[in-house]
Amino acid sequence: MENTSLSELIAVRRQKLEGMRSKGMQPYGARFATDGVMESLRIQFVEGKILRAAGRITAYRDMGKSHFLDLSDITGRLQIFVHAKEVGPEAFEGLRLLDIGDFIGVVGECFTTKTGELTLRVKAFKVLSKALRPLPDKWHGVQDAEKKYRQRYLDLISNSHSREVFHQRIRIIREIRNYLEERGFLEVETPMMQAIPGGAAAEPFKTHHNALGMDLFLRIAPELYLKRLLVAGFPRVFELNRNFRNEGISRRHNPEFTMLEAYAAYSDFEEMATLVEGMICHLARILTGGFVIEHKNAEGEVLRTINLTPPWKRAHYADLIRSIQPDWYESTSEQKRIRCQEMGCDVSHCREDFELTQYLFEKCVEEKTLDPLFVTHCPKELVPLAKQNERDDSVVDVYELIINGQEISPGYSELNDPDVQRGRLEHQSGGETQKLDSDFLDALEYGMPPAGGIGIGIDRLVMMLTGVESIRDVILFPHMKVKNEQVAK
Repeated sequence: MENTSLSELIAVRRQKLEGMRSKGMQPYGARFATDGVMESLRIQFVEGKILRAAGRITAYRDMGKSHFLDLSDITGRLQIFVHAKEVGPEAFEGLRLLDIGDFIGVVGECFTTKTGELTLRVKAFKVLSKALRPLPDKWHGVQDAEKKYRQRYLDLISNSHSREVFHQRIRIIREIRNYLEERGFLEVETPMMQAIPGGAAAEPFKTHHNALGMDLFLRIAPELYLKRLLVAGFPRVFELNRNFRNEGISRRHNPEFTMLEAYAAYSDFEEMATLVEGMICHLARILTGGFVIEHKNAEGEVLRTINLTPPWKRAHYADLIRSIQPDWYESTSEQKRIRCQEMGCDVSHCREDFELTQYLFEKCVEEKTLDPLFVTHCPKELVPLAKQNERDDSVVDVYELIINGQEISPGYSELNDPDVQRGRLEHQSGGETQKLDSDFLDALEYGMPPAGGIGIGIDRLVMMLTGVESIRDVILFPHMKVKNEQVAK
């Protein structure tokens, strides 16, 4: 029935399309000069002023000799009023061939209705695009979650909350750029196709370059190229761009994601932690006016509250582990494994002690931490690109920023000893030299200044700041399995 109903609606719209053409109306117009987007038009609004506007019809009220319509775009809406005596009888009859979803351009005079609604009294209008499919109901939007992500354009048309989330995302990225540039960081671009994927431990996507006759990989991180720029003499650099990891999809993971990485010469992980704290607090003030973020369910009930008020807590990794298991580090590997199992943790995949410890940390610290926590001095096995601590050679000078039960940002005092770096990367690669980025290691031998570096998962940051629960809700077009009918025959 639903398919039949849709077919009938489309048939009616096609009849109207032909009706337009029979009347000499062009249903797919060309250029139409406007005085701005809807948000801008409302700002420019002055009684009696003539404005030109264009947008999609999202509401239509037929009053007989006069019609009220809403024109909308991603920035907002503006009401228009069309009367037969203003546009003429022929044009007014053509108006009846319009549907919700059509795009039109209008020239109109500003006036305010008795109810205080800003309105344009239309003097002339032009059809710009006839919509052949009906839009989702504006009150209920796209209810099917899969359709919401596959046809994001419909979700954005009908769902004001989705529009606001993506407005906020755009604003967050703009503010991050401004914040870093004001502090002397230069934005750069590094290769997204690399001969050797480095800078993280992850499964890459593989492709092939025909002209060069070689395999390439979509990058898993820009780190090693950004560090080459420190070698070159760039004092402060950052990159905001895509990373790709051929791994699982979940509420918190998408194979293509946006990452910020930034590096500051002559700095360290503690200064970079301060930078990140200041930046995220700045973003929270810009977006919410304060430091308290509420995460709500679909019914508007508060699920959790995150308090970003500075200063943020900093704690050593080992101290946090001891707060859960006081004698953890004095226990044998088998005792550690048994304790994890008693806590309901599946550690069958863990082979070494540091892996058991990290699993305990993830389950008992990371997942249960809502308010910001800088976890510092992590085991060196976890972070092969960070500088070893001078007092305790079992740990490295790093932080992991945990907010809302997940890592938002790692930060390092970057390793700049080429011999130590070579040894760590060789260990990580299991002795497979073809996996080593020898050019990066050669670059370090030319000298890289001491530096602090950070990474921030932008998608997760936006999730935290806007209060949404799935990474798919902050990515305009998240990856999904191709439907059978989409596969080319």
